Amino acid sequence: MNDKIQNAMRNIPSMDKILSMPWIGRYEAEIGRDPVKSVISGVLDDQRAKILKDPDTAFDSDKIAAEAEKRLKTRAYKSLKPVVNATGVVLHTNLGRSLLAKEAMEAVSSVAGCYSTLEYSPASGSRGQRNDHVEWLICRLTGAEAAIVVNNNAAAVILSLGALAKDRETVISRGELVEIGGSFRIPEIMALSGSRMVEVGTTNMTHFKDFESALTQDTAMILKVHPSNFSLQGFTSSVPREELAKLAHDRGLIFMEDLGSGMLVDTGTSCCSGDPTVRSCLDAGVDLVTFSGDKLLGGPQAGVIAGSADLIGKLRKYPLLRALRVDKMTLAAFEATLRLYLKGNTASIPTYRMINRDPEDIRRQALRFRRKLSALLGSTRLRSVLLDVVPVEDTVGGGSFPGSVLPGYAVSLRLPELGSAGKLAEKLRLLEYPVIAGAGGDRVMFHMRTVSERDEKRILEGFTELFAINEARADNID
Repeated sequence: MNDKIQNAMRNIPSMDKILSMPWIGRYEAEIGRDPVKSVISGVLDDQRAKILKDPDTAFDSDKIAAEAEKRLKTRAYKSLKPVVNATGVVLHTNLGRSLLAKEAMEAVSSVAGCYSTLEYSPASGSRGQRNDHVEWLICRLTGAEAAIVVNNNAAAVILSLGALAKDRETVISRGELVEIGGSFRIPEIMALSGSRMVEVGTTNMTHFKDFESALTQDTAMILKVHPSNFSLQGFTSSVPREELAKLAHDRGLIFMEDLGSGMLVDTGTSCCSGDPTVRSCLDAGVDLVTFSGDKLLGGPQAGVIAGSADLIGKLRKYPLLRALRVDKMTLAAFEATLRLYLKGNTASIPTYRMINRDPEDIRRQALRFRRKLSALLGSTRLRSVLLDVVPVEDTVGGGSFPGSVLPGYAVSLRLPELGSAGKLAEKLRLLEYPVIAGAGGDRVMFHMRTVSERDEKRILEGFTELFAINEARADNID
């Protein structure tokens, strides 16, 4: 090691020096002294590596200490935490998709810290089946003969293909070989399941004869996949599920449909009409329908397989099912959500309620929130506060109804003294309670469709934190 490198190494602050800094104590209290030392050691190792690579690397002790504090802050506080969704995307995948209804949250709380009847039957005093808690409800709401719940829709598709079409062929339209967020690609899912994919038709045109001519002695299943996050327009053709169902049944094959978002009841909004419900698919002759629990259904993350009792019986015996099963909290939330549907109380389901919000109601909320935000920001030293209520186009999200928009309103904000809209958006994201806002040109946009009254208060508290405004002042704004 040459002298230049050695001198640079000597200038790196010691572990003891950083540990003696006044802010270290609060991180030791949060995560313990040894984890603190481990994080600091990582920072020092990184600096040494930089010097070995380039002896002229510029650094100073303060910057190294600042980097250590930055990393400790990341480790000391919970990573998974609530945020305000002010984007207008109802089913925002990155922000956790559906909000649970109050009844669902209460159901989770009631079983989370207690022993439960997860796999126990009080009536018989013997072992029960965890799927029993929701199966009847699913069947009642969809018309299915039987149903199974697994941890997400991808798992539902893999399980069904693996149990029913492994080492055999599954026929699917080329126009339905979709990729959904997170690299969920139908061809790869089919390969993982062990089923051999046979694609028919073209990207935009698939005819009945394409399916008919592709069937062989090795064919086990015809698969239909909802496009979810895209739509084909123009010169297109697809085969109605009723015709595919008859073809499959005439040949002794299974007809399965991956419905994706999985609408139980029509949302009632004109922009979201036309999509099939689970029941309508089963009524059309589909043997098995797979769909998500945390999208249009408005429940927890889950994947549902509903349909033929005989086929569901085969899935129950497939070893992979145990690896894909859901826990008691998921089942509690899912059962509570399904019971709201059973009662016809869909208005209690936040996802359903937000999708169906009246634009005029959203506008009135936006005007009220503009007044609150104006009063709060008016108490700062900012010389320029540009606030307005503007019409916006919200979306369902979650890969549902691509190209469709929900008319809504947003409160637009520009604070020139704080720089660009991107800078303000970043400041809001980094608050103790992050606020995730939309963007419109040079302004931050608070889309009110996805902002509750509680969220409004959190946004105001965020600005109070941002500008160190007297909290009492903020509490008095009404």
